[in-house]
Amino acid sequence: MTVMQHIWIVLGVLFVLLNIAAGLIWVERRLLAMWQDRLGPNRAGPLGIFIVLADTLKLFFKEDWIPPFADKWVFILAPAIVVGSVLMSFVIIPFAPGIVVADLNIGLLFFLAMSSLGVYSIVLGGWASNNKYALLGALRGASQMIAYEVFMGLSVMGVVMLSRSFNLIDIVAAQENVWFVVTQPVGFVIFFIAGIAETHRLPFDIPEAESELIAGFHAEYSGMKFGMFFIGEYMGITLISAMTVTMFFGGWLGPAFLPPVLWFFLKTFFFIGLFILLRASLPRPRYDQLIEYGWKILLPLVLVNLLVTGAIALWLKS
Repeated sequence: MTVMQHIWIVLGVLFVLLNIAAGLIWVERRLLAMWQDRLGPNRAGPLGIFIVLADTLKLFFKEDWIPPFADKWVFILAPAIVVGSVLMSFVIIPFAPGIVVADLNIGLLFFLAMSSLGVYSIVLGGWASNNKYALLGALRGASQMIAYEVFMGLSVMGVVMLSRSFNLIDIVAAQENVWFVVTQPVGFVIFFIAGIAETHRLPFDIPEAESELIAGFHAEYSGMKFGMFFIGEYMGITLISAMTVTMFFGGWLGPAFLPPVLWFFLKTFFFIGLFILLRASLPRPRYDQLIEYGWKILLPLVLVNLLVTGAIALWLKS
């Protein structure tokens, strides 16, 4: 692949991602309204589609205020980390044959490494705000993300055993006959639950629980800094959905009547919709329930899944 082709792929990925993240603002409001039997956005443009433009302009023109009691440079850096770590994770995702920014042999490990960096944005944002509510939200977010990263990493090890590779293109190719969701259903469920916790979406939005912590770790943020946290969350949803499709649902694989890249995006948008509808249908657990659920239920399950997968892989090899 030439340098110019790489540049075009990078620019294309950036363009698509930023537009998806912005468009999800409207999609989420329309889906939630449909689920809850109400109208939703319906004033700005047809079906309220211009609400995205209105929200974007509002963020650009809002006062970008930095509290005088905050640690200025850390306060500025925190929202950039979440966007940067998510964008870096997308470089290893194969959208279709030949459409990938970086074909790394350790692509899966790179994804896990980049996703773990997201915790720094929450911790630094909450600490630099010098606000007790923001700090509590940051501590909740850090413990939640670090705990569920363990289960996320272990849940995909069964896929690595079956495909014998950390390369995402090899993992997709290994699903040509049967998707890994069939052979690794427990791994899929745990990965998806851990993904919800990683993106701190409902029902796991405990770090930004408005009823207790105002807005959690980003309580002091406004303007484009708040917008970066906002966009980072939607890009995180897209990332976890894309990784779920790649790891367990055959990636770009599908019947030949549609191009591979279209199959990839259709599957990804299905899981994005599932993320959104979970927000409308599940209550938020208590913080202690969330942590106990991870260590007492998900950890034993994922270890048993790993043991059984390893035993079956060895048996088939022999």
